[in-house]
Amino acid sequence: MIDEIQVENLALIRKASMAPSGALTVLTGETGAGKTALLTACKLLMGSRADKSSIREGADAARVAGRFYLPSDDGERELVATRSVSVDGRSRATIDGSMASASELAKKIAPSVDLCGQHEHQRLMKPASHGPLLDAWAADEVEKPLGEYRRAYAQAVEARRDYDRVREARSASEASLDEARFTLRQIDGVGLIEGEYDDLVSYLDKAEHAEVLARAAHGAYIGLSGEGAALDGVNAAIESLSEGARFDANLAAFEQSLREASYVLEDVSREMLSYRDSVEYDPDELARSQERLAALQGLMRSYGPRYEDVVARREEAASLVSMVDDADEHERRAQRVLEAAESRLAKAAASLHEARLAAAPRFSESVSSVMSRLEMGTAMLTCSVELLPRESWSASGPSSVEFFFRPGAGMSDRPLARIASGGEISRVMLAVHVVLGERDEVSTLVFDEVDAGVGGATAVALAAVLSDLARTHQVIVVTHLPQVAVVADTHYVVEKTKGDAPETSLRSVSGADREGEIARMLSGSVTEASLAHARELLEDA
Repeated sequence: MIDEIQVENLALIRKASMAPSGALTVLTGETGAGKTALLTACKLLMGSRADKSSIREGADAARVAGRFYLPSDDGERELVATRSVSVDGRSRATIDGSMASASELAKKIAPSVDLCGQHEHQRLMKPASHGPLLDAWAADEVEKPLGEYRRAYAQAVEARRDYDRVREARSASEASLDEARFTLRQIDGVGLIEGEYDDLVSYLDKAEHAEVLARAAHGAYIGLSGEGAALDGVNAAIESLSEGARFDANLAAFEQSLREASYVLEDVSREMLSYRDSVEYDPDELARSQERLAALQGLMRSYGPRYEDVVARREEAASLVSMVDDADEHERRAQRVLEAAESRLAKAAASLHEARLAAAPRFSESVSSVMSRLEMGTAMLTCSVELLPRESWSASGPSSVEFFFRPGAGMSDRPLARIASGGEISRVMLAVHVVLGERDEVSTLVFDEVDAGVGGATAVALAAVLSDLARTHQVIVVTHLPQVAVVADTHYVVEKTKGDAPETSLRSVSGADREGEIARMLSGSVTEASLAHARELLEDA
């Protein structure tokens, strides 16, 4: 949902802001006042290409900022986005204060906002989106088979990958196979034992310097416990302090500190003696360990640089040799797994396809019913569901789903993209979103030209349908119809000043100001008669 949009130096707008309601918001104003500039602002925040020609004349850059509340796992999360384009054509964007790209804006904001105008259709004009729309509407019937299909499809993809890997290994070049066998002989000739390398390094660090280590430990022991060494001096100091402490209690603290120090020194002295006696020197064991470490390091130079790399290289070589040596069995096993996965996938695909086939005419009927309310005569939306060949299946399903427009009961279906009228396709989009209701992943709908060529009873019907839609969506409508304007929760008027440097402004209207705008929309000017009519429409809304 759009909470607020701020615009600076865009088209004829110097500075403007809009805070649409969570239900129905209308933008009204005379033709050419600059209403579409606000749609341009929305498009920029949705990641559309920035065009420097949209910068207000005389300004260095155009800037748009918006605060959105987007769906999340915890309900809603706030997101603040900005977009600017300078006269040199450079575009900059931020999301929550951090630099971002236009593609990041498109990824985070565009999925929840749909622009519905003659030239902007975020989803309905893309056949790839029709399947998800049908699935969302028919979730009660489609959700379970769709989930089963996706799980089966993922398993089939994995089984196919394993089967292809086995076949590729079987057809490995003789050179690759020879290399793998040589690698296996070299590594297995030395032999690998888990943890051996680290143990050898630790042992040799001590064994190769046994004399130095023993001498160091012995020297420390003598320095601590030898005749006249540190412990003797500390003990003598303790005796002196003990004698003095009889007459001055302050010395007792120093005595206690030295006693604690002497305990530590005694512990260290015993440990040094024990360490000295534990140092062993076995020339034969040392030579064997050095030879073994050298062999392992040779493998690491060839297949490393790390010991873990040697292990991985051995496993890789062994796998290739095994696959070739036992190729027939490996291939048979992989083929059985693949056939079982494909069988499960075929069953899941049939169930999903049947569910979509059953839902398609009901969806078409529901949308066409809303289109009828919009005075579109016998025009219909039809939904085609065709089973694709196996090689064309994807994670989204085994079917192609596409919406078609039938202008009249006796006419042929046409792809939605070929509908000429912007107002017509906007009304089709309106009907689709009304039918989707709360199951629609899009929370905000912005309509431009939805009222093109509409008047009289159709205008009243359009207003009623927009009101219905606003119960489940945030709806923003650029309109010239007073019948639509009077049912809005929030009403903005777009005005353009006259003169050599025209400027577009945006203001929220209510009360008498709103009555005056409705009166202008009714008759082109504000008169007592048009004001009375405006009040009547507002009261009846």
